[in-house]
Amino acid sequence: MSRKKKTTLRIEPENWLDPYDFKDAFPHPKRPLEVDIGSGKGRFLVARSNKFSEVNYLGIERQLIRINSSGRRCERAGCENVRLFRMEGYYAISRMMPPNYVANYYFFFPDPWPKARHHDYRLFNPAFMDALFRTLEEGGCLHVATDHLPYFEEIHGLLRRDPRFDEIAAFQPDEEERTDFELVFSHKQIGRCSFRKI
Repeated sequence: MSRKKKTTLRIEPENWLDPYDFKDAFPHPKRPLEVDIGSGKGRFLVARSNKFSEVNYLGIERQLIRINSSGRRCERAGCENVRLFRMEGYYAISRMMPPNYVANYYFFFPDPWPKARHHDYRLFNPAFMDALFRTLEEGGCLHVATDHLPYFEEIHGLLRRDPRFDEIAAFQPDEEERTDFELVFSHKQIGRCSFRKI
């Protein structure tokens, strides 16, 4: 059985401990950077990057099989403005993302860790809010969607109470931008919210 080809869009820094200039990995590094956390199989990245070719898109995903799958999907679609980074989202943002750097973050269906004893593993907490504020450009936005409504209420409440962010109209993906996960669970109610860094 032959091994599937590794994606050419993957970013692999030499230093994994300090902030990294992800923009240098793109053909046009001066363009705005938008980041999809937990980018999965790349459906959103393909649709969004083709629609906005003047923006660079970074997909962050911890599972290698998804990185390679989404990379091949983006390559087939000719997405020259997409790069992929295999890393856990919390670490990537809190340790490796430079300050005042990201135009938009997308958090679609983050792992809710539904059992109470696992809630400490959830992505959103006060320390993560500090990292988001530090790494977003002035006026930069973050967009959240999840079908786990208790987790949505927790995230929404955390953001609403933070004076560094203003709530704006929730991001609504078009049909092509809906993630594979959202398509599977389209029968469920989905909580959505968006906030802008003041």
